[in-house]
Amino acid sequence: MKMFIAGAILVVIVATVASLLLFIGPRMYDQEHLRSFQAVMPALPQGVVPISDPVPQVPTEEEARSLRNPLQATEANLARGKVYYEYYCVSCHGDRGDGNGPVGESYTPKPADLAAAKIQGYPDGRLLRAALTGVGHEPVLGRVVHPEHWWYLVLYTRHFSRPAAGSE
Repeated sequence: MKMFIAGAILVVIVATVASLLLFIGPRMYDQEHLRSFQAVMPALPQGVVPISDPVPQVPTEEEARSLRNPLQATEANLARGKVYYEYYCVSCHGDRGDGNGPVGESYTPKPADLAAAKIQGYPDGRLLRAALTGVGHEPVLGRVVHPEHWWYLVLYTRHFSRPAAGSE
């Protein structure tokens, strides 16, 4: 009988401790955490000068009017443009540039069809500016897409043009 009472007391103690831990035990608010926005950066060592990469300036509408793509439509340039397109653009605009990429399908408005006559009719500078600042892009792509890649993307976007209906 004493063993039974001792066992029952042990079960009650374990159940009590378990329920305390389960219901009123440590929670996420009791755990140490770091919040980057509250972090205090250590002082720089003496003599160190901080630098940062300048944010590339997207051309203004006025500047864009006079810009022309300096790249020729060579196979090598188109291949590079395709690589950059697949890196920056394909998830929204899709493989065919029709705006049916896996991410773009969830957007409202839907991403532009890059083969549309309206888009293909843009002068190079306007196309570049639209690619960097258009609906859904602002202000991110102007900062994300490396300036050395800009004209390759414009060149590759021209690749999506489709013949007019009825012509072959």
